[in-house]
Amino acid sequence: MNEAERAEAFYAHVSGGGKVEADDWMPDDYRAAVLKFVEMHANSELMGVLPEREWILRAPTLRRKLALTSKVQDEVGHAQLLYRVAEDLGKSREQMLSDLIAGKTKFHNVFHYPTRSWGDVGIIAWLVDAAAIVSQQALRDSSYAPYARTMKKICWEESVHIMHGRDVVLTLMNGTDAQRGLVQEALDRWWGPLMQMHGPPTDPATDRDLIWKIKAKGNEQLRQEFLSIYVPRIRELGLLIPDPALDYDQAAGRWAYTEPDWDELRSVVTGHGPKSQERLEFRRNARDVTQWVRDAIIGPVGVAAA
Repeated sequence: MNEAERAEAFYAHVSGGGKVEADDWMPDDYRAAVLKFVEMHANSELMGVLPEREWILRAPTLRRKLALTSKVQDEVGHAQLLYRVAEDLGKSREQMLSDLIAGKTKFHNVFHYPTRSWGDVGIIAWLVDAAAIVSQQALRDSSYAPYARTMKKICWEESVHIMHGRDVVLTLMNGTDAQRGLVQEALDRWWGPLMQMHGPPTDPATDRDLIWKIKAKGNEQLRQEFLSIYVPRIRELGLLIPDPALDYDQAAGRWAYTEPDWDELRSVVTGHGPKSQERLEFRRNARDVTQWVRDAIIGPVGVAAA
């Protein structure tokens, strides 16, 4: 087969549910699309620990400190797994980290916002991680097999994180009026970013990530699944969802809601969120401070071993 015929056969393979391994031949645009997708996911896991790590020393009990420390450790481990998957697609981990801290690549919108109270820690671990796992469970069927296999481990650990977040929220909701107020206030602030998290609806006929089955479900389908599972759970705790338009349309079989602010989403993920630059600066400083360790173990990048 010539190059065009080979590419056509490849796309028929993945569109029909076939899997691709790291050492299989693949067209450049498929490789680039998977790399971009996995790299952003890895960036999000790495940057996603920063809103929560700020609360490790401020957690109310030793048990909470240990639980939050364990969660942060898990998320960093997820980032390492995903960067390893991305490396096989032709981009070094060093270059991915350089591009991240330079602001050349993106990470999920929810990790650009501040955590103002212990209520935020509960909402992040319960609802932000829940919205994420809805997407991640669908990625277990990705056409790129190494990514799909990695997501099985990540999803298992993320389900534990959700249980941790739910426990924090339940404890606060069973506490004082002030503690219940922390949760409600946090939900009020996080609802907008949560609704933006899966991204604007895309056309399945033109969304290459769907056509090539890099991801198994579209943005709106994921958002609808999240709402169907978690709106009843939020309401049963006595929390008020800050969207008067939110309602299940029985006839249409879907949730109606206030249109998220997509302009805000685009601004935030391009580095203009409330905490974007501060968190990127934290990563830059951490990288500079620990450079001597990498030099001692593997030598300066680009210098051949003697």
